[in-house]
Amino acid sequence: MEFKVNRVICRAVMCAALVISPWLAAHQPDYQQAEITATELSAGIYMLTGIGGNVGLSVGDDGAFLVDDELAPMTDKLLAAVASLTDQPVRFVVNTHWHFDHVGGNSAIGNSGAVIVAQENVRQRMARGQFMEVFQMEVPPAERHALPVVTFGDSVSFHWNDDRIDLIHTAAAHTDGDAVVFFHKANVVHTGDLFWNGIYPLIDSQSGGSIGGMIAGVERVLSMTDSETQIIPGHGPLSNRHQLQEYHALLETAQRRIARSYLAGKSVEEVVAARPTAEFDAKWGGGTIPPDNWVAMVYASIANQ
Repeated sequence: MEFKVNRVICRAVMCAALVISPWLAAHQPDYQQAEITATELSAGIYMLTGIGGNVGLSVGDDGAFLVDDELAPMTDKLLAAVASLTDQPVRFVVNTHWHFDHVGGNSAIGNSGAVIVAQENVRQRMARGQFMEVFQMEVPPAERHALPVVTFGDSVSFHWNDDRIDLIHTAAAHTDGDAVVFFHKANVVHTGDLFWNGIYPLIDSQSGGSIGGMIAGVERVLSMTDSETQIIPGHGPLSNRHQLQEYHALLETAQRRIARSYLAGKSVEEVVAARPTAEFDAKWGGGTIPPDNWVAMVYASIANQ
């Protein structure tokens, strides 16, 4: 039975990769033309967007505090954007998970003296390197300066720039090392890749992620927020609690339908062909992960549980 389940998972992951890898090859970003855009959310709190995961920034007398740091080729532009908002150095960088589009600036920023912080599983995965089968991509072990030097298990708090900043581990969600970052006074949450606003999210089952964990993680964020909370998603535009509730409904519906088909013995190909997310595809299916590939990802996650 174990061999059969592993074969099912492998087939589902490869089905998800069939379109995603060629899509990435055809959509190589133009780093020279790219810019970093800063949006002020509250006094001293910004969302920075460029190429890669969205970045959170706190500035004040204590120094700059970054949440994620984009892709490596964007590091100089990211640091220039920070310098345009504060004359204080970057003192801390929080990695919401290990993926290359969220930790690309670690090496340069860590080498400059900033302290990199992440959930303990992030350091372990970065230190040994990973293979992302869904992208057919080998990620080598990180350089020493790129590794988190402070790690935590379930949570840790910072008292910084006149705010309390909580880092909360959401287990087995997008990966096994996800952290949600909550700026209490500012009422701003950075979800990392737990939440992709308006596009189907990657579920990295090979890195310990799961659809069930993503649903549980989103429910935890919803319990922490109110109608005034501003939410920085891992990808997509600035969001709010209402949009996060819509995303939660999407995840729950997909899990329920695809799990029912999986338990009925349907193959990944049969489930994909049945289009269980059809009514969501127009709104959510225009990103990196097309609808058929996302259904295959959810199927793989369910088969892996």
